[in-house]
Amino acid sequence: MTNLLLLIPAALFLGLLGLGAYLWALKSGQFDDMEGAAARILLDDEETEEEDGPED
Repeated sequence: MTNLLLLIPAALFLGLLGLGAYLWALKSGQFDDMEGAAARILLDDEETEEEDGPED
């Protein structure tokens, strides 16, 4: 019984912490553009100078 007095508040605290993290992510725009990130991975990036090699 003593374990429940410790585990129930700990579970409630962790649940509220997770809910707070989810609401913060929702408010900060983490879930706004789900399709854009999936499409951007398919696009080729422009080559940089480092990939071309040194220009002597």
